Amino acid sequence: MGRNISLTTTTSESVDFMTAVRGLLRTMRPKQWAKNAFVFAGLLFDRQLLEAEAFGRVIAAFILFSLTASAIYLINDIVDIERDRLHPRKKNRPLPAGQLPIQMAATAAIILPVIALGTSLAISLPLTVVLLTYFVMQLLYSFQLKNVVLIDVFIIAAGFVLRTIAGVVVINVTNFSPWLYVCVGLLALFLAVGKRRQELILLEDDAAKVRDTYKGYNLPLLDDLLRLVVTSTSIAYALYATESDTALVEPEYMLLTVPVVYYALFRYLFVIHRLGMGGDPTDVLYEDRPLQMAIGMWGIMIFVLLYVL
Repeated sequence: MGRNISLTTTTSESVDFMTAVRGLLRTMRPKQWAKNAFVFAGLLFDRQLLEAEAFGRVIAAFILFSLTASAIYLINDIVDIERDRLHPRKKNRPLPAGQLPIQMAATAAIILPVIALGTSLAISLPLTVVLLTYFVMQLLYSFQLKNVVLIDVFIIAAGFVLRTIAGVVVINVTNFSPWLYVCVGLLALFLAVGKRRQELILLEDDAAKVRDTYKGYNLPLLDDLLRLVVTSTSIAYALYATESDTALVEPEYMLLTVPVVYYALFRYLFVIHRLGMGGDPTDVLYEDRPLQMAIGMWGIMIFVLLYVL
């Protein structure tokens, strides 16, 4: 990888304990834990959201997935520390900025997955398998696959599908459709391609220095991929909504949610092309009010259709 990272640096030795702890928490990316909400998909669509035992098991899966993902964030930042120092925004992260000692980050990156995998064994063996698969896949991504054109965005999408699977395997689902996995995977691809596009624009001539994969991407390719994936996502969700066995209601009722989903997808494209955001989909989720309203409306409609009618 061309990175020889010393575990001790002059900068890290001067960091006080509380600064290091704050840096560790920031590097664990609690804001990114919102991505792990996909573990609730199976619970929601199987009409078990209001069942205490099932809800508790999925909450546990959410926490364990968050710990595992945080370990990957730590490892990723250790691996990319030198390149992140060249990035206009990532250079302010605790590790490249010298606010978190590498030794502390490396120790946490070992402890967190051990806790997550060990605890998951007491909940569900399939959950442990999913978490381990995610962890190994993300390790490969951190050290090599992030630099392979196209494979990098497919790995990101696979991570979201595994999140959804994690929420399914901890409960006894009775009414579940594989179309949900298709929708989640395509949505994740849409967000990943959009992120690559915005980073390519942001980094300009320095893109290839920050990440090798940008040697293979250009703006026309990413725009074509974005159009392909958003179209596929739209079609997949419409098909999912028409599956009466999945919807648990009359298909025409579930189709009422389709325009809201389409608006959310179009709004995200608007945010990318007109507002210049999208470098981090989580930031868009936290900052764009119309998108928040669309997601909130979709959630309310799904809850009413599945749990009230």
